[in-house]
Amino acid sequence: MWSGQPHPDEGHPPPLEAVPVPWKSVGPCKSHRESPRGLAETPGGEEGPAAAQLDVLRLRSSSMEIREKGSEFLKEELHKAQKELKLKDEECERLSKVREQLERELEELTASLFEEAHRMVREANMKQAASEKQLKEARGKIDMLQAEVSALKTLVLTSTPASPNRELHPQLLSPTKAGPRKGHLRHKSTGSTLCPAVCPAAGHTLALDKEGKEVDTTLFAEFQAWRESPTLDKTCPFLERVYREDVGPCLDFTMQELSALVRAAVEDNTLTIEPVASQSLPTVKVATVECGSTNTCALSGLARACRHRIRLGDSESHYYISPSSRARITAVCNFFTYIRYIQQGLVRQEAEPMFWEITRLRKEMSLAKLGFFPQEA
Repeated sequence: MWSGQPHPDEGHPPPLEAVPVPWKSVGPCKSHRESPRGLAETPGGEEGPAAAQLDVLRLRSSSMEIREKGSEFLKEELHKAQKELKLKDEECERLSKVREQLERELEELTASLFEEAHRMVREANMKQAASEKQLKEARGKIDMLQAEVSALKTLVLTSTPASPNRELHPQLLSPTKAGPRKGHLRHKSTGSTLCPAVCPAAGHTLALDKEGKEVDTTLFAEFQAWRESPTLDKTCPFLERVYREDVGPCLDFTMQELSALVRAAVEDNTLTIEPVASQSLPTVKVATVECGSTNTCALSGLARACRHRIRLGDSESHYYISPSSRARITAVCNFFTYIRYIQQGLVRQEAEPMFWEITRLRKEMSLAKLGFFPQEA
């Protein structure tokens, strides 16, 4: 195969320097595929060296032309490849940005989903805890109401016209057995019915019983207004007066902070009074007074023999109280229990006996506030 460059070992003369030869003096064009041996067959001719040089020049020119065309072709191919590579780089860069954006959005979505899941779990746990607490409170109230209803049923069922319950009707007790705190006596008409107590504004006078007690018209009018729509709202005139005159002073102990808690627990019916057991109990402090000792009252702060303790709501803390403090709390609890019975429709009486029972309970609160309390057995 002809490579375009003669080799010296084939008998051809070495290439000469470029000699300017006009193209017109050149004989007929010979083919570029002419064998080098053909040039060597006429060494004795006059035109031999010139023709050989001319062929070498042609071969060089042809080789350079081929190189130039090959270089141009390679350049074009390289340019095309560079353009394609640039386009692919741009496409890769665009896809890389898209991937980064998708990864970022995926991370944000995952984080938001985890946060939402944790929030939902936390809310579910809070709702479950609140529901369990409400269920526990409701069960406690149901048990308490069932016990109260059972006690009332027992009292009502044991009181019949043939065999009245003397605890429900203290006026049936003999004068020697009926003490001043066993209720009140009532006047009876010829028909053995109660004389209704009516507001004096209507032109009637209220009855006086045999003990010389007289119904306060203002208090009775407030009670009747409350009885028509019984409520535990302490802003109504009837309860507002009882709070101001009896409940507030009766529960006003030396330890103000604990007194407020006790009053709230009594109003919510969540206070528990327990006898002191023999085992040791955890100590609880209110302000700077040690209340964990059975020899110190947590409410008054005085050194007293405490045979009972109180617990507020669901708290595990216990507070030791003296007999006097217990009597004051018990008197207020008895009052609230009775007005709750009235509100729930469990008391089937007329207005006057209900009013006198409330008056008796108010009297017990006043006596307990003054320090009078029944001696414990």
